[in-house]
Amino acid sequence: MTQPVPLAEIWRGPFLESLHLGHAVICDDTGQIVHAWGDPQALIYPRSSCKMVQALPLMTSGAADAFGLTDEQLALACASHNGAAIHTRRVQAWLDDLGLGDDDLRCGPQEPADIEERNRLIRAEQSPCQYHNNCSGKHSGFLTLAKHLGAGPDYIDIDHPVQKAVREAFEEVTAEDSPGYGIDGCSAPNFATTLHGLARAMAWFSSAHDRSDTASRVAARLVRAMMTHPELVAGKGRACTVLMRAAAGQAAVKTGAEAVFVGILPERRMGIALKIADGGTRGAECAIASLLVALGILDANDPAVRKWMNAPILNRRGIETGSIRPAGTLPRKL
Repeated sequence: MTQPVPLAEIWRGPFLESLHLGHAVICDDTGQIVHAWGDPQALIYPRSSCKMVQALPLMTSGAADAFGLTDEQLALACASHNGAAIHTRRVQAWLDDLGLGDDDLRCGPQEPADIEERNRLIRAEQSPCQYHNNCSGKHSGFLTLAKHLGAGPDYIDIDHPVQKAVREAFEEVTAEDSPGYGIDGCSAPNFATTLHGLARAMAWFSSAHDRSDTASRVAARLVRAMMTHPELVAGKGRACTVLMRAAAGQAAVKTGAEAVFVGILPERRMGIALKIADGGTRGAECAIASLLVALGILDANDPAVRKWMNAPILNRRGIETGSIRPAGTLPRKL
């Protein structure tokens, strides 16, 4: 097995202080590897990076059209959002339209990452609810599909029709039989795949607009929804949102827990998947920004990009003490 390689470096003054090792794969529209670092066959949980895959059955089943879902709702179905008002209000309205509510979700309550909403809850002496969960959009999509199928309420069960449909879609686009699953932070099954499989899936999404079959047409719509509404996919100050805005329609990117990151590049018809071995999100954010720069999608000098690539590290007095940089194993240009 190929070992993980350096992907991001932390410098303090003139010395290398820390190092994030990992794996990364870039696939073309045939699913073939065009660039790789580390082990393309590393087995991983995609975690939330594959939410666009988990949303496919919502689309291919006809449920999205039957319930008149908007592109904003589709972006939320692919989101790991901050729990800000722009997210929770839309989730509430979505479930209201289904005749459902917070108690029907199975993702669990979560303190919002959005500071304004967190402070509002504190002032009102209210507890976070399931609407605030970063996965509530994905779960609203699951509930929509369950209602469309006439299936039972426990849509996160591995033998539920929703999760059977998700697994089928996952194995189809990764072109691999998943060896198993784990339970994600939101209680839904998360199917394992290789890094190559995940990159292959992202390349499939990236070239979906070239094909006319149903799955490809709806996949292209999901990608457009993410790129059109990046603020719903993550939120203020988040890498997914900021980098998609900087890419200006050239890329959809999505993070996952434990330092997974994917990229969908429709104009280049390429897919990216990467995983930092130690689970350090800062390393994954630096690596995805660096690869997008190397591919010509982002400008290394864009202030938005500099938040994660060659980003200054400040101490509590605002003094620059170091930086986070792409490792020398990552090229400047691809």
